[in-house]
Amino acid sequence: QVQLVESGGALVQAGGSLRISCAASGRTISNYIMGWFRQAPGKEREFVAAISWSGGGLWYAESVKGRFTISRDNAKNTVDLQMNSLKPEDTAVYSCAAGLRAGVRSHREYSYWGQGTQVTVSS
Repeated sequence: QVQLVESGGALVQAGGSLRISCAASGRTISNYIMGWFRQAPGKEREFVAAISWSGGGLWYAESVKGRFTISRDNAKNTVDLQMNSLKPEDTAVYSCAAGLRAGVRSHREYSYWGQGTQVTVSS
């Protein structure tokens, strides 16, 4: 199986930037679609971004489009999320996920999940 571990979460000020990472082990993630989801207290899990096997396919939630960038390095077995122009509403636990199905915006389409990393954006 694939084990995913996120890192890089921190407390940042509004307007700042942060880069969080996801490291995979167990198997290479070259064949997987990789996604980032987030969940704030009292709210449902929300799709953030996804990237296809080759990196040629990119998907973003409208709320983060133009501010966040997802990337992957299959050789290193990692996936990153660069977050710029952060807003207080971006505060959440961010989790990475791996899946083989096509519904990239649905959490149900992912088979493996990390434990998440906390991102807090202050006003």
